[in-house]
Amino acid sequence: CAGAMVEHCRSGLFPPNIRKFGNAPCILGIDEAGRGPVLGPMVYGACYVQATFESELSKLGFADSKTLTDEKRSTLFKKIQENESIGWIVHVLSAEELSGCMMQRQKYNLNAISHDTAAGLIRKVLESGANIVKANLSL
Repeated sequence: CAGAMVEHCRSGLFPPNIRKFGNAPCILGIDEAGRGPVLGPMVYGACYVQATFESELSKLGFADSKTLTDEKRSTLFKKIQENESIGWIVHVLSAEELSGCMMQRQKYNLNAISHDTAAGLIRKVLESGANIVKANLSL
């Protein structure tokens, strides 16, 4: 199922908002939300900015999604979409995909799925040409 999951991951990507920052050093953050295969999809998001923009993130109110209200998350997503200084990519894994992989003969557990999904997001951002020098994961 691992190979199949990689294919599903590609189809589960939302059209990213890839920003081109040249060779400027960038930082990247990944967060996930969801309850897993029993209660619904898992949503993974990665945002990246030039390292010089890092201090602005806390001023804008960014934090681990688990510490934010639904309203605040929605407000921040709008800021992400509108801000030319923030690149982002989102990947949604449906409950069916997660359950299917976890119940195969060759098990693909939730920790491995989470790891591979986060790695896939980082890979996509790097392939876009971003110069990621630091990554923060909140999984």
